Order: sequence, then C-alpha cells, then structure tokens
Amino acid sequence: MLKGALAAAVTPLRDQGEALDEGAFAPYVEYLAAGALDGILALGTTGEGILLRLEERRRAAELFVEAAGDGFQVAVHCGAQTTADTVALAAHAAEIGADAVAVIGPPYYALDEEAIVAHFAAAAEACAPLPFYLYEFRARAGYSIPPAAIERLRDLAPNLAGLKVSNQPFEDVAPYLVEGLDVFVGAESLVLRGLKSGAAGAVSGLAAVFPELVARLVHERAGDVAEVRAQLERYPFQAAAKFCLGRLGVPVREDVRRPLRELLPDEKTELGRWLASS
Repeated sequence: MLKGALAAAVTPLRDQGEALDEGAFAPYVEYLAAGALDGILALGTTGEGILLRLEERRRAAELFVEAAGDGFQVAVHCGAQTTADTVALAAHAAEIGADAVAVIGPPYYALDEEAIVAHFAAAAEACAPLPFYLYEFRARAGYSIPPAAIERLRDLAPNLAGLKVSNQPFEDVAPYLVEGLDVFVGAESLVLRGLKSGAAGAVSGLAAVFPELVARLVHERAGDVAEVRAQLERYPFQAAAKFCLGRLGVPVREDVRRPLRELLPDEKTELGRWLASS
C-alpha cells in the first residue's frame, strides 16, 4: 500500500526526446529519495507516459524499480488508450516488482459506466494482488470516474486500494474521499485540505523537482508551495521541470517527447533567473 508524499516523476529522455536517457534514472531517483519523499508515481502526466511507446514504458518502469532502494515506493502508471495495452503494462509492472499500479481512464472517447468498469476491472485483475489505484483526472481523461463505478469496482477488484485525484477545486476531490480507500491528492494547493479530510497523502508534480517542499507539506503539514507551483506553471510544465532539475545539478536533460516542447530561450532566461534568486 502506498503512503505519504510521492513525486509524479519526470521521465529522463535524450535525443530530442526520442529515446530514454537510461543513465539518468538512478541519480534522479536518488535525488528524490534524498528529499525525504516516500516514493514516486512513474510514467504519469508529469512523466509523459501516455506519449511513450509500450516498450519504452516497460523499460522505464524497470529502470525506476531497479533504482529504488528498500522502502522507496514505485507506483507505475499503466493507463493507455486501449484496454489491451493497459492490461499488458499492468501485468508487466507486477512482474518487475513495482509497489502499485495506477491507471487513468483512456482519453478521447466519452466512456459510459459499463465501459469504465470493464476497463478498470481488467487492469486491476492483470496486476493482482498488487495494490491498484484509480487515477481520476477529468482535465486529462475528458471525463470523471463515476462514484457508482468505484463502488462496483470494489466488489470486482479486491486489490483496489485507492485513488490519485488530480481534480480542482476541492469540491471535485471530495466525492472521491471514500471510506476504506486511500486517496492521494494531486494538486498541491489542495493537499493540506485533503489531509484534513482523510486523504492518505499526495502524488505531486512539484515534488518531481522540489521534493523537500512537498515532503514537508505532507509530513509536517507545513510550508507554502503556491508560489513555486505558479512559477513552473507559467511554462510547459514538463519542460520547466526538467530545466529546473538540470539547473539544480540533477543529470536530467531538457528533452521532452513531442508534441510537447522545450522551453524557448527567453523562457529559460526568465526561469533560470527566478531559480537562482529563490
């Protein structure tokens, strides 16, 4: 079962974003672990997972799991466009020793409750008995997981352990704070309110760059990360995160997978100036 503060990790890439930068995985994980985090969610939204080929996603998951030490959790996001690909990725995550699997609903098509339940149930079965987490993010999937579907999945999937909920505002998080399921809040601005309302922790994109800030937010319920998040959100987030990591001495390149783009020269100057002064 996942716990505490987790980073929604970036995925190290090279060659203009067209290949994994395998040598960067271990030092990046070491950096996150040294920042007092409890683990990572690999290959999620911040990690560009949906843009990578299946073989790349499998290899990246392996590299993250290999790099993690004892007690540092690795959940693998396995959401894909089809049920078959999602099932294959979930089964692979279980085979390589991941600590959990998370799955977002396939984007583009407006799936009804029957299709949603069947999709998630198949994914959960593929990785059982590994803990399985629903990834609720309406802004990315294009729809929300109906609460009624979650209740049905609790009967169909004994390994359903909880959810990552990245919705905003808090009123769109609250319906997913279901008794008996662990909820991890995605929006840093809502973490403290979520914890007070029974959430188990956070899975944070900001923690992928500034792990200590989010670890303190979750573990000590202290600190204000709003300004830092706002600075990164002025730019394409994945590119800004990787740029900052490089400037902080972490060997992660700026490369992102197209159609995402790297920062423009003036954006690098602005963000670099802010980072140096913060």
